[in-house]
Amino acid sequence: MAELPAHPRIAHLLLRGQALGLADLACDVAALLSERDLLPGSGADLHKRLAAIGQGRGGAQRVRQVARQYRAGLRGQPRKPVSDPGHSRWVGALLAFAYPDRIAQQRRAGGADYRLANGRAAQFGEADALMKHPWLAIADLGSRQGQREERIWLAAELDEALFDSVLSDQRREVDLLDWDEREGVLKAERQVRVGELVISRQALPSLSDEARASALLGLVRRKGLELLPWTPELRQWQARVQLLRSLDGPGSTWPDVSDGALLATLEDWLQPYLGKVSRLSHFSQLDLASILRNSLPWPLPQQLDSLAPVSIGVPSGSNIRLDYSEHPPVLAVRLQELFGLADTPRIAGGRQVVKLHLLSPARRPVQVTQDLASFWRNTYAEVKKDLKGRYPKHYWPEDPLVAEPTARAKPRGT
Repeated sequence: MAELPAHPRIAHLLLRGQALGLADLACDVAALLSERDLLPGSGADLHKRLAAIGQGRGGAQRVRQVARQYRAGLRGQPRKPVSDPGHSRWVGALLAFAYPDRIAQQRRAGGADYRLANGRAAQFGEADALMKHPWLAIADLGSRQGQREERIWLAAELDEALFDSVLSDQRREVDLLDWDEREGVLKAERQVRVGELVISRQALPSLSDEARASALLGLVRRKGLELLPWTPELRQWQARVQLLRSLDGPGSTWPDVSDGALLATLEDWLQPYLGKVSRLSHFSQLDLASILRNSLPWPLPQQLDSLAPVSIGVPSGSNIRLDYSEHPPVLAVRLQELFGLADTPRIAGGRQVVKLHLLSPARRPVQVTQDLASFWRNTYAEVKKDLKGRYPKHYWPEDPLVAEPTARAKPRGT
């Protein structure tokens, strides 16, 4: 390919065409693709341009000259010459050699819309004779000023049967397991594909354990981790682990349990538990909490509870749950329960200060702080005036640092 004076796509077309005994046709097609369109505004069919070369129309002379240069650069003999070199289907095959990503499948019979092997969409801007073909190979594709859609400017029909012969290296078999909305079950299917395009489908009554597991993991990756039975408590567990990992920095012994990392490592932590999954509803029956917790090597489970506790004891005697969904973690507690506490609580061996949401007796936020000492010293007096007016039956001492904490309206005995 490097020896030919052509773009790599065109060079590949030329060499594959020569190997099939189609060197003359390949050189003509390559020359047409290398020059300006001979017949602008005459539809997208490349066959018309090939006919124009023989008729001497437009810039045919320049195209012939380029084709001769390509012929001079080709050496060697055909390896497996085709039996029908004059058949029109070989033009599409040659384009597919150059532009495998632009092999296109019609979305509906007779329609202008096509899907490409690379997953993108393209369409004819106006009615074209090529629209009667369910498969195309597209040579010129792109949007013009003022147009949003990718337009097909130059193409040829493509014979689907070629995917079983000269284009067989572009097809692949994929075993899929997916949710059948109508029947409510997971179904196994073997698809023959060209890129993102499906040539054929075949139901599979059963899959090997390996293929079945691969298909189930593929389903989770497509639908996302929300397919699994997450609970708010389990999301808190995930955030606790991630907090300790971030505090450690590079080299942390805490595993990455972010959604992205979990999706990337499904084979390691989820696959061993999928043996009985055959319906989508079975995912909800997985013990996801145990599955994820088992991914923590010993002694991390014990360290997790001590370094990132579920709850913190406060001076009133209450145990208040921490909310790890925010960073830093939030401790939402009634102000009166912290009387006598001089400094903001810390977790993770003192490395992480929590964020205090100080609440009124009605559990409405009155202050957010990470510096409790500063709050007592500078802000409490003003907050106390407001709270005393709204909650006169409650206990609002002058000096909160020596006052008795309480979860009641007033301390016991007052």
